[in-house]
Amino acid sequence: MVQPDRRWYFLPVVALSGLGYAQDRAPTEQFIRQQREIDRTLAQQRFEAAPVDQLLDFQYGGSLDYYVFHFDDGVQSSRWLNRPGLTAWMRATIDDGAHEFFARMRLNYNYFRPGDEFDKQQDWVGPNFDRAWYRVDLGKAFHLPNPADLPISLTVGRQAVVFGTGYVLDLPLDAVLIDAKLGDFRVHGLIGKTIGSYPNIDRSGPVDSHSNRNFFGAQVIYEGLERHRPFIYGIIQQDHTDERPQDIFQEYDYDSQYWGFASRGEVLPDWSYWAEAAFETGRSYGDGDYFAQRDTIHSFGWDVGTEYLFRGEMRPRISAEYMFASGDSGRLFSPTNAAGGNRGDNRDTSFVGFGYRDTGIAAAPALSNMHIWRAGGSLAPFPSVELLREVEVGTDWFLYAKHHTRGAISDETSDRFEGYVGWEMDYFVNWRISSDLSWTVRWGAFFPGYAYSDRGTRHFVFSGLTWSF
Repeated sequence: MVQPDRRWYFLPVVALSGLGYAQDRAPTEQFIRQQREIDRTLAQQRFEAAPVDQLLDFQYGGSLDYYVFHFDDGVQSSRWLNRPGLTAWMRATIDDGAHEFFARMRLNYNYFRPGDEFDKQQDWVGPNFDRAWYRVDLGKAFHLPNPADLPISLTVGRQAVVFGTGYVLDLPLDAVLIDAKLGDFRVHGLIGKTIGSYPNIDRSGPVDSHSNRNFFGAQVIYEGLERHRPFIYGIIQQDHTDERPQDIFQEYDYDSQYWGFASRGEVLPDWSYWAEAAFETGRSYGDGDYFAQRDTIHSFGWDVGTEYLFRGEMRPRISAEYMFASGDSGRLFSPTNAAGGNRGDNRDTSFVGFGYRDTGIAAAPALSNMHIWRAGGSLAPFPSVELLREVEVGTDWFLYAKHHTRGAISDETSDRFEGYVGWEMDYFVNWRISSDLSWTVRWGAFFPGYAYSDRGTRHFVFSGLTWSF
């Protein structure tokens, strides 16, 4: 569930023209999701540098990285951000893998070009433990003659938690996770809590900078099929986030339950798929609601995708995906927030999940009141050149539309009651220069549709270098 990280980045990025003045406001939903996409990119590099699945008695390391970002968020046409970072990690296994410890600490420094900042022009973030857990294999710990007779493991601490394919829940949590094997079935049990400093899914002012949510869940995976892994799961989420400062005219608690089924596997060798559908129930507060006045949640969403890997030295692949999340025509200003959210009735049909999908680096919409189609591909263009053998280039193209034309989407600059949101093209280059050094760059261009008064093209570029040690 947890993947270690490492790197060092340093790089000049292509400059895009345009200057503007910063707004005194919190980072936007798009910016939060863009940073999450960057974190996912870095996590893969950290995993390659320190894979968790190797059984070693003791292992430690770290990485230095330097990232540069340039983007247009629809409010200011040009923002620059520099972000150097340091990661240190250690991992230990005891008693032939019966006990395992892993910890990773992260320190970042954010430096915006003067006038480009959202809140602070420069700031240290951390040092924080983004992962810190202990895992015990009960079969090995009790020294059974056959450890497979007790196939249960327990992981306690700060860890990555994914249910299904990750459409509903894919978050780092402070959690207890049980993993048990019962015949052809694998059962996961979850008791977890959000990390306090993690961005809240509700971006309303009094609750946007912190999160206090409890998660309880169970998942059953059937492993008796050769090419397929079907799942079913249920998740209960309870919101205990406090208001800072207190708002006597609005309540913000969002208590939800998710019931889903999913599957991933292979249609044929080299042709994989994933699919997940989820129904959401629960209670929320609409815009201007407080005390006893609560709305009932009835929403749903799904995601289906496929990928084909061609055989050959260039390792080409193509993929396609369709993502959907229901919306609510009564949510005129926000699909996820309490303030500016549901109004006009007591039925909230806007899907609000805690999962992750790549929805484009420039637009980066949240999966709520959205149809999103994606198609992409990649290859390694220089398989016979030793220095460039590990270069990968690729592209993803996105098409966006609203579920309810009058309903809001997560981009607050979408100000018209129109269904066509726009389209985006992304390009990326990943280059593992050596076992300790890697470089990545990604550029996205979003072309707004009729849902925007300002239909100017928006760009997002990030690039950086990582050195692992």
